[in-house]
Amino acid sequence: MNKTLAILAAGIGSRFGGGIKQLEPVDDHGHIIIDYSIHDAIAAGFTKIVFIIRHDIEKDFREVIGNRIEKVCAAHKVEVAYAFQELSDIPDFAGKEKTAGRTKPWGTGHAVLACDGLLDSPFCVINADDYYGKEGFVKAAQFLDQEEYGLVGYVLKNTLSDNGGVTRGICSVQDGKLVGIKETKNIIKTADGAEADGCAIDTESLVSMNFWCYPQGFMEVLKKGFPVFLENLSDPMKDEYLLPIIADGMLKEGVAFTVLSSHDRWFGVTYKEDKPAVANSFRKLIADEIYKEDLYGDLGC
Repeated sequence: MNKTLAILAAGIGSRFGGGIKQLEPVDDHGHIIIDYSIHDAIAAGFTKIVFIIRHDIEKDFREVIGNRIEKVCAAHKVEVAYAFQELSDIPDFAGKEKTAGRTKPWGTGHAVLACDGLLDSPFCVINADDYYGKEGFVKAAQFLDQEEYGLVGYVLKNTLSDNGGVTRGICSVQDGKLVGIKETKNIIKTADGAEADGCAIDTESLVSMNFWCYPQGFMEVLKKGFPVFLENLSDPMKDEYLLPIIADGMLKEGVAFTVLSSHDRWFGVTYKEDKPAVANSFRKLIADEIYKEDLYGDLGC
């Protein structure tokens, strides 16, 4: 079965360099985090990559990332496509004039909607600037064959930063099924665990890192839900159509989401100070022969 990976990259800034975190090399060979995600996706059996970007960064994105990865994917018979998330790309709705002057993007659900016509198979969605590890991609690729809804969950202790608080969607799970997601902000690593707003949090909890698995039919859910979301804006300048909130609504309607647990450690550059530790982590992965220095050299052609 064909399987697609959609990568949320529209948040990359319009000017490259200057510390744009998605483009920072994370190893000694110039690879960025997206490289590792694409490597693991190809190895797991994904057959198509869709980059979700914006028109104003397309030229730079292709020069810095896209052209190189297109060649890698072509060598492994993996298709590459581009989708464009634009703030102005919304339908007419009552009260639309209240959104005039909005600069905040419409969120991850809107980003996936930008892929309409490109997602012609079951698909996964990930962030551009998160390292997810091999296990998640293997489990996700196998799960997509079922054409059901799923989420790759990560153990909270494996997703914390040493340099400040993070926001995580803490999952409630029963019998392998997602019951709910509670967005929890400013989770801080402590000497004996983690806490948020002074309350201890179980570091063995599974959390969402925005690694979703969807049947192809999910696009129709988004198409129906987005106009409803727009008609019910509480803050026209800030409300977002977000995948976790959409999933929560589907759960309340009785739609089942399977939680695929991964014990890999997450890496990401949430803070500038995270970069040295992230680079050291990738060096260790290479030293431990989890990856080759010639990153794509183990995939064959």
